[in-house]
Amino acid sequence: MTQPARILIVDDATDNIEFLARILDDAYEVQIATSGPMALELAGREPPALILLDVAMPGMDGYQVLNALRELSQCRDIPVIFITGHGDTENETRGLEAGAVDFISKPVNPAVVRARVNTHLTLKAKSDQLRSLVSIDSLTGLTNRRRFDEFLALEWLHCQRYGWPLTLLFIDIDYFKLYNDHYGHLAGDACLARVAAAIGGQFGRSHDLVARYGGEEFVCLLPQCDMAKVRNKGYELCDAVAGLRIPHETSPTAPVVTISIGIAAMIPGQDANDPEALVDLADRNLYIAKSQGRNRLCDG
Repeated sequence: MTQPARILIVDDATDNIEFLARILDDAYEVQIATSGPMALELAGREPPALILLDVAMPGMDGYQVLNALRELSQCRDIPVIFITGHGDTENETRGLEAGAVDFISKPVNPAVVRARVNTHLTLKAKSDQLRSLVSIDSLTGLTNRRRFDEFLALEWLHCQRYGWPLTLLFIDIDYFKLYNDHYGHLAGDACLARVAAAIGGQFGRSHDLVARYGGEEFVCLLPQCDMAKVRNKGYELCDAVAGLRIPHETSPTAPVVTISIGIAAMIPGQDANDPEALVDLADRNLYIAKSQGRNRLCDG
């Protein structure tokens, strides 16, 4: 059974929230927030499919909330419909320029609300489908190199603005060429897919990104994560892949497929001004891990 789409309603007036919820809760899972900060916390933790956002709220108005949402990588593609008592052209223009997809004027018409919500959820589903065609590696199902490069650039700017650390794990399957030479390329593709699934299965945060970097190399980008947790995650990844028990008779390291990991962490703008510096440092640490015997990690 298909899970109903979750819609976040943001309004400081509980009467407005209850009215909108009654319109939508028969077809959607409804989540509510009574302030901008509460909306950001909920959306950042578990991004909804669509947000209905009141414009006029005390403390943090709808425009400010929308700007903050667009800075969160996991929330950038969420369609936001403004609910407003000001239906003039100037306010609509401002909202559309900020990234809202539509406006609904107060007092709201239930039929209009349902129609607009359904329309934008349908458009988002089609957009997500198209985006996946150019963002997903067809063999492993992970994000591809192109999307990783885009995500890295965005997260670099975001972490630079707030002074947050950005961490990268650069992963390589040990002696994969020997594996291909011995078992054949079809077996190699199957191995890549299983290793990718094992790596991807170790991450649960919505703003972490796991991607196939190329060949037998993978990358994991972790914003706002301290080094101790990242190091533990690296060990978990090594154990998860070794735990697959994929035979590798020609590996000098182990009788099963293993991985090596290089870890790098930087605060953008303080440690470096270019995201490629993070990739280069992780790659150098990967080289050290491989030179020290493989099936291990190195964080410098």
